[in-house]
Order: sequence, then C-alpha cells, then structure tokens
Amino acid sequence: MELRQLRCFVVVAEERGFGRAAERLNIVQSAVSQQIRVLERGLGVVLFDRSSRRVGLTAAGERLLPEARAVLAAADRAREVAAGIRAGTEGVLRLGTVQVPGDRIYRALTAFAALAPRLRVRLTKLPPAERLAAVRAGGLDAVLVRALPPGRAADLDTVPVWTDPLYAALPAAHPLADEPQLRLEQLAALPLRLAPHEHNPPFHALITHALRAAGAEPPPAPPFTSLQATLAEIGVGPPSWTVFYEVSGLPPAPGVVFRKLTGLTVTTSLAFPSGPPSPAVRHLLRAFGEGTTEQTQTVPHPARAR
Repeated sequence: MELRQLRCFVVVAEERGFGRAAERLNIVQSAVSQQIRVLERGLGVVLFDRSSRRVGLTAAGERLLPEARAVLAAADRAREVAAGIRAGTEGVLRLGTVQVPGDRIYRALTAFAALAPRLRVRLTKLPPAERLAAVRAGGLDAVLVRALPPGRAADLDTVPVWTDPLYAALPAAHPLADEPQLRLEQLAALPLRLAPHEHNPPFHALITHALRAAGAEPPPAPPFTSLQATLAEIGVGPPSWTVFYEVSGLPPAPGVVFRKLTGLTVTTSLAFPSGPPSPAVRHLLRAFGEGTTEQTQTVPHPARAR
C-alpha cells in the first residue's frame, strides 16, 4: 500500500468518477485506474462498484474511506513537522547543562519557549568531558561548558553566554583574610587545594594558566573533593586555600572566609558543532541573550575555538 494509491482512492470516491479524479490529480485516467486496481489487490477487497455509469463505493470502500483519509492526514502532518524541524520551530533540542547561580537557565528556557513554542528542550547533565564528546558525536545538539579554553574545542563553535567571578576560600585566621579582595600572587605561598585535571579539565587549565601568568606557584595541598568537605578541611586543618565559582550562594563555612579574586573570572559558553548553527541552536543563542542577567556577556556571532 502506498500513499499515492490511497490518495487516488480518496479522490475517486470524492469525485465519483475516474475521469474527474484524473483531472484533479493531473494524471491520465488509466494511471488512476491502475493505482486503484493495485490497491484493491493489496487489500484483498473491492473498493468501487463499477457496474453502473456512476462510480460508487462498495461497503468495503465506505468503511475504508475514513481510514484512508486519516492516513493521508497523518502523512501531511508528518510533512509539516519535518518542515518545522528544518526551520527550527518543531522537534527536540538536546542541551547539555551545568549548574548555575540563580534561575538563569530557567529564564533562558522561558525566552526559548516564547521564540519556538513547538520546540522542546531536553536537558542532560554530564561531566564536562562527556558533554563535549556527546555534542561531537551528535548525541547532543549543544552544551554549556565552563572555562572552555582555546584549543579544547577544535571542531566546535563556542559563544560565551555569561561570566562569573571566582572566589578564594581561605582560613579566617590567615592574615590575607583581612583583605577585601585578593590577587593570585598574594596566595602564592599558601598551599592550593585544586581538583585533579581529569575531574574538570577546562577549569583546571583556567586556574593553572592564570597562576602561571601571575608568576604564582602555590605549594600543593590535598586535592579539592567536594566544596563542603574542602571548606571543612580549610577551616580546621593546616592553612590552605581553594578557588571556586558560585553555584547556589556562598555556603556557610565556620573558620573560612571568601574573597573575590581580582581580575579572574570563569566564562560559561554554549558549544555546538562547527559551521552555521542550526535554526534551533540560533533560537537557543537568542534565548540566552534575552534570558540571562546583567552578568551575561553575549557575543553576536559564534567564535571558532582553535
């Protein structure tokens, strides 16, 4: 059974004649008759009563007519959906996410829904390296990644969507705790708790490159594990410090103070396959531009990461 056979069936039924149906379909009458014969053989029933001068439906034809119309309507709807997917107004956009301060993502998704109300967003949380691998492999359409340095996304385009300050957490009894803000070089002698490179390569690279640029080489300390556990060890253990970005407010930590690091920020970017962004990703870029806060730094065109 083919759609063209069903269409011929419906048109012949509506026009009550093969000749008028052929005119409406803009094909020859013999082709219409052939399509109907093939359909009848395939279904094993006779659809039209050809005994009179006027073609009429058999009982089987009357029963099958609404089903044929439903199939054709579904096919037309499928074509409309496919056209919407090509235009970026229908379908599913698969987005790899990060945890961010406040309701930035929710505001961006609200703006996205207003731009493309029939396009759904499916959020996926993965570690940074897996997130990038997924978008490269086609499993995700776009991903949010923090601290993505040049050279780490050679086959992706990236657009910064917001920038956040970085904070140092250090013992409240340390002399540097009296400073309102800190520079990296001031912390050069204090052991640094930093997560291993493999746990978050982009952020690890951001901090180590910034320390190198500042001429600071803090002694190593036990690695950063979780924020809560690391802050507890800083508060009661030997003097050390760590660096982090705010996700859900600065946590309470007895014996620890938080100081903003001067001149050091972390940027969250939207990464997607290199080349012109798809219509859906263009909607997403616009939504992040409209839905983020004053901390957001939007870029009008994607920048190829080298």
